[in-house]
Amino acid sequence: MIHPDVHQPAEWDRHSACWLAWPSHGHLWGEILGPAQAEVAALGVAIAEAGGEVLELLVQDDLAEAEARAALLPVLGQVRFHRVPVGDIWLRDTAPIFVQDRAGLVHAACFRFNGWGGKYVLPEDDQVAGRVAALSGAPRLDPGWILEGGSVEGDGEGTVLTTRQCLLHPNRNPRMTQADIEAALRKDLGAEKVLWLDEGLLNDHTDGHIDTLARFTAPGVVVCMATSDARDPNAATLDRLAADLASLTDARGRKLEVVRIPSPGVVLDEQGEVLPASYVNFYIGNSSVVVPTYGTPQDGAAVAALGGLFPRHRVVGRSARAILSGGGAFHCITQQQPEVL
Repeated sequence: MIHPDVHQPAEWDRHSACWLAWPSHGHLWGEILGPAQAEVAALGVAIAEAGGEVLELLVQDDLAEAEARAALLPVLGQVRFHRVPVGDIWLRDTAPIFVQDRAGLVHAACFRFNGWGGKYVLPEDDQVAGRVAALSGAPRLDPGWILEGGSVEGDGEGTVLTTRQCLLHPNRNPRMTQADIEAALRKDLGAEKVLWLDEGLLNDHTDGHIDTLARFTAPGVVVCMATSDARDPNAATLDRLAADLASLTDARGRKLEVVRIPSPGVVLDEQGEVLPASYVNFYIGNSSVVVPTYGTPQDGAAVAALGGLFPRHRVVGRSARAILSGGGAFHCITQQQPEVL
């Protein structure tokens, strides 16, 4: 088919649905499977309630659907269940990126997926995008190169934020230069200007996904984090990131307004390793912004700060500590489907 002229809407634009997957794999989650399920359910309820959006939920089998139905009972009328096998729940990276053409028609861009550069290659994950595209009813696009949704952040007006650590890593698209990738982002996501940052958080197996580092909250406004913990190994990275953002202009020529919120500080796993905890891995729904929290003293201040950036939304914090142990948080496990204009 002829490739339509498309762009990726901003996340704060209206959605027809949010795609999620129910955690079911005990061999991956171990003893935290139950807590992870509870956190996914709390996220789903926060997205769907109070005039929110429909949840399109992928489930593995009858047991998974029964678990999800019970956990999502308060919003069950807003949930549609789909029997789709997944390797795991990270739909931001495995599901399609939904884009719109000039007529407002939504398309499902099914980028290739190789397990975050071959690090976590799980059965079925490379098929999720096509299966979700078919279920969505949106015409399918196949850009033909590797791109994860968490690695790009758009403002809906032609500006795309990303990191060199991820998009230029040889484990994704080794034959593509920076210029090649910018041209591909222009064609496939409508990027008019690509803003490159350097690297991500310590121990982030995604090689520096932007959605744990910096997010647009409005055109020209970017939120990132600052730490007050002298022990935080990400302190220098976060300061450099904020300085780099402050030096950039967007596709409309605006100098970026950079707002810093607290970081969670040092969050450790059971082995004492630093986890890539981030408050900017929030999900922007139709009525709510759902912020991941980790049981640290900074949780309340971070949620309150984000509340000031989204005055038309209900901004709520929900625990993501178990999900973080699996490698990400709320933005990593959601994928919004824009409303047809």
